[in-house]
Amino acid sequence: MGSPEVLGPTVDLLAHLAGDGAALELAIGTGRVALPLAARGVPVSGVDLSPDMVARLWAKPGGDAVSVTIGDIATVRVGRTHRLVYLVYNTIGNLETQDRQVACFATAAAHLEPGGRFVVEVGVPDLRRLVPGHDAVVFAHAPGYVGIDRYDDLVAQHAVSHHFVADGSGAREVRTPFRFVWPSELDLMARLAGLELRHRWADWTRAPFTADSPSHVSVWQKPA
Repeated sequence: MGSPEVLGPTVDLLAHLAGDGAALELAIGTGRVALPLAARGVPVSGVDLSPDMVARLWAKPGGDAVSVTIGDIATVRVGRTHRLVYLVYNTIGNLETQDRQVACFATAAAHLEPGGRFVVEVGVPDLRRLVPGHDAVVFAHAPGYVGIDRYDDLVAQHAVSHHFVADGSGAREVRTPFRFVWPSELDLMARLAGLELRHRWADWTRAPFTADSPSHVSVWQKPA
């Protein structure tokens, strides 16, 4: 995820949307996106729930210039507005209820200046691969790794990603619960927050979004 092939288009688009304004990353983590964006001259600050991940960010070159608020991305307020607020790589799904996802959109809107934009990168629910009578699909596999999504509550749109890793030290499993969300549902959340859809692409290169796109990058704007 930190390769130039992945980060290049991501940072290019975010820098374009930020223009000469400031950016706020929700769930900034260890700075995978924030640090190269800051290196492009965009003033970047962030929010994250994990002090340990933020400590890793601050230990990296340039990390000490990035201001981070420790808090919940669904409810936090940092006291200033930005040209751009962004949330990448399926992190909206870490908010495991619809109410908390709606609250996250309200949080983003509260931190946008008039005309500012909120960007979300997230996968499209892959329910077409779910065989009737089954509740799980393999979404990735490679030597020493298998990833399985188990849909444990289709009504609440809740699932758990199971990551099975085998190496020289043995086998282990990591579980990541998430709430999957449809593009149209995100648009309604944005409308509730007073935001309007401006763009929806299949990826950071701005490829057209279609019914077969496995993910999307969507941009909503706060009215000027």
